[in-house]
Amino acid sequence: MKDFKGKMLCLDRADINTDEIIPAKYLTEISKTALKPHLLEDLVLDGFNAETDLKDVRVIVTRSNFGCGSSREHAPWALEVNGINVVIATSFARIFRQNMFNCGMMAIELSEDKIQALFEVGAGKTAQLSADVENQTLTATDAGGNELKIEFPISQFDKTLVETGGWVEFADKNY
Repeated sequence: MKDFKGKMLCLDRADINTDEIIPAKYLTEISKTALKPHLLEDLVLDGFNAETDLKDVRVIVTRSNFGCGSSREHAPWALEVNGINVVIATSFARIFRQNMFNCGMMAIELSEDKIQALFEVGAGKTAQLSADVENQTLTATDAGGNELKIEFPISQFDKTLVETGGWVEFADKNY
């Protein structure tokens, strides 16, 4: 199972699409590692700089419809190769969401008020977040040590995919 804790980055925008997650010009790359330096390089968002803001990030919190656009696995792969195994939003594009779970990663959907609470914790860009898959809880901690605990929903099948490391590992184990 992957690691689901670390530095949290809040991207305050809806509809971040797969071309912004990993630009289409890199889809010819033959390894996940080749995608690593290009994560979010085309994302236009006030105050965001992909070269500096992604350092040591392990969790992204954003608004609605994350991963919209084309249905490519490269977008979750670019996150994964950068150590980002958790994305939290109010909603995801359906195929992107399933690709995350197929890779053993987590796409957690929360209500707008819970997302806003996470944005408040992550305002200083030094917040940490831990996702406990078994107990379906998130713990976000700000720079002052204040904690916010949130429960999250996950289907039993998606939970199993996460716990086994993704679809390939699940299929190897069960078929």
